[in-house]
Amino acid sequence: MRLPFLPSSRRALLAFIHDVVMAAAAFVIGLLLRIGGSAFAYQPHLTLRYGIGFTAIAAVVFLATGLYRGIWRFASLHDLFSIVRAVTLTVLIFVPVMFAFTRLEALPRSTLPIDWLVLIALLGGPRLAYRTFKDRGFGHILDRSRPRAVPVLLIGISDGIDAFIRATLRDPAAVYRVVGVLADSAARVGREIYGVPVLGTLDALEAVIARLDRRGRRPQKLIITAQTIDGAAIRRLLDRADALAIPLARLPRPTELRQQIDTSAPAAGPVEPIALEDLLGRSQAVLDRAAMKRLVAGRRILVTGAGGTIGSELSRQIAALQPATLVLLDNGEFSLYTIDGELRERFPGLAIRPLLGDVRERSRIEAVIAAEEPQIVFHAAALKHVPMVEANPLEGLLTNVVGTRHVAEAARAHAVGLVVMISTDKAVNPTSVMGAAKRLAENFCQALDLDEARRRPPAAAPSGTRFVTVRFGNVLGSTGSVVPLFARQLAAGGPLTVTDPEVSRFFMTVREAVELVLEASAATSLADDAAARGKIVVLDMGEPVRIVDLARQMIRLAGLRPDRDIAIAFTGLRPGEKLHEELFHDAEAPMPTQNPALRLAAPRTADYAVLARSIDELEREIRTGDAARALDLLQRLVPEYRCEAWDGTPTRAVVER
Repeated sequence: MRLPFLPSSRRALLAFIHDVVMAAAAFVIGLLLRIGGSAFAYQPHLTLRYGIGFTAIAAVVFLATGLYRGIWRFASLHDLFSIVRAVTLTVLIFVPVMFAFTRLEALPRSTLPIDWLVLIALLGGPRLAYRTFKDRGFGHILDRSRPRAVPVLLIGISDGIDAFIRATLRDPAAVYRVVGVLADSAARVGREIYGVPVLGTLDALEAVIARLDRRGRRPQKLIITAQTIDGAAIRRLLDRADALAIPLARLPRPTELRQQIDTSAPAAGPVEPIALEDLLGRSQAVLDRAAMKRLVAGRRILVTGAGGTIGSELSRQIAALQPATLVLLDNGEFSLYTIDGELRERFPGLAIRPLLGDVRERSRIEAVIAAEEPQIVFHAAALKHVPMVEANPLEGLLTNVVGTRHVAEAARAHAVGLVVMISTDKAVNPTSVMGAAKRLAENFCQALDLDEARRRPPAAAPSGTRFVTVRFGNVLGSTGSVVPLFARQLAAGGPLTVTDPEVSRFFMTVREAVELVLEASAATSLADDAAARGKIVVLDMGEPVRIVDLARQMIRLAGLRPDRDIAIAFTGLRPGEKLHEELFHDAEAPMPTQNPALRLAAPRTADYAVLARSIDELEREIRTGDAARALDLLQRLVPEYRCEAWDGTPTRAVVER
């Protein structure tokens, strides 16, 4: 039967017995050192009484001070301090207690400091020797981290790594304990950062883990600290971490544009899991933030579709650039209410005007632009989901083509300086109504831009409205896109549905997409650049990503195994869906710009007056509900568009991948 006041675990009990024996031995050794070989003949009865008293008091103090909450395997300087405290208390209690019973007769007073030193050595020495043996070195004896801290291996040497290591060393309650660093250069291997060794390069990951494992220091997490590791390298690293059964995380990047973080602060900051956008394989674009602020600051800005994924992020980033007024236009009450409330909380001093309105209503758009007098219009309002527009083609044409015309012509009539239209890669060689409608909207804005240039006398100063079209691919995590769909399917236990094993898409985070939209707008705003007139700005989307690979990565990021824990099912391409998207038409030779993240496309253009008459005819067919004639006219206006004959039966509305 175990006594309740004794340590509960077997190892802790053995450690307690060891320490009690060491206390008795320390008293005997103290006498031997003080008196010499005659110690055993010196007052034997009194000496025995002192020895038993010293040992009993030591046992009580050891239990009371929690000396057995530590683990020998992780003995450190902190444990040595605990031993010194316990031994000091033992001596301080022993003196008055034994004085009360024996007046300390016949006990040399100098024995007590000798006992203090000997007992510290007998208790601390075996612990530190065991730790040294297990670690095969002395490096962690001075480690002040708590045993419960998670051992981590850092990947990459960046500006924030020293702050992270320093925080883990200084904070006694630190969550993490850094066991080593992997560098991107072999020249740094063998060096130390605040005593933490650089154990190898990233190529030696498996060997370093095996070496740490043999020493009992296997990391429980890999943390990426370098911000220069591209998405492809992170994907490969995720594969290797998955094979080692070690989760992968990263230190957060300093946020850009929306808030500033003082990276010189000593705090390490939170550790974030690897996010899907980290795997895209894209390098961070270099942005001219000063030009972006010059574009927006002090101006009246209108954003259509302000409640949508792109429109709301545009509104956030524009609000941070200090416009004079920000007008938010959307036809959805709740989405407009949401973004309006968010911006009012974050930017209480900004003049914000939330307006309900539909771009399909010419009179409403005319009234808004006439009343608000915006200097820049960002046109993000659109129907974007391919299968939904395939099921409702007239609605898609009315919003994406006619609505764009209403915004563009009203802006021109009221001398708006710049109109920026958001387009999509689905407008290139379109196979869907949505893509063809966006291509026609692109064409209309091009025609207006060229017509404005022709109307201005050659010697006149720059004037008139500039129309800039920005084209990019899928936005990662936007409403109705594949990422939220996969997340719901994961939560339900699968399977994750993919249309085709080979289907691929270009992806970009909404933050980066909007930053580049602002960059493109700043680069072409109000400048009399004849070479850029009628061109389309195309964002560099990096390499296309296979959707099935995206599905597998999401499963693994959730800590599960593809095709074992979660199945992937292939459902076949849906109406209007392409196997691969394109950013440029074959006839659109990409032209470089000063920013490598932006290129210009020069697609076929049309005369504004001719195109306006054609869209008048298209609108008549839409308003009368003649879908067959409207789609036939769409094919004539967008010759590269090919579709099956529409029989009037809506296809099943499904979420766009």
